[in-house]
Amino acid sequence: MKKIEAIIKPFKLDEAKEALSSVGVQGLTVSEVKGFGRQKGHTELYRGAEYVVDFLPKVKLEIVVSDDLAEKVANCLSEACRTGRIGDGKIFILPVEDAVRIRTGERGDGAVSNS
Repeated sequence: MKKIEAIIKPFKLDEAKEALSSVGVQGLTVSEVKGFGRQKGHTELYRGAEYVVDFLPKVKLEIVVSDDLAEKVANCLSEACRTGRIGDGKIFILPVEDAVRIRTGERGDGAVSNS
């Protein structure tokens, strides 16, 4: 199994969700996060004072899939979330040692499939 973590622009969430659905992913976790990479922050003006916004709002998607689906998921997310501008985000693919479905006690791939 693989865990795919994607940090994307917030307005791309719906497109990402549709793309994931189209390749058979039926479950994911979404978190609102803040961060920066090469995009850095930006300067804003508030009540006449300039200040730097270091951390930009992003959305983090977490998806656990079988090994054979991981590459397809990463590719579809990459296509769905790409704007071609700096700050589009990153996708990380990590190995998952085991998973347990709390309700039934199922382990491994069976715990993340849609049974």
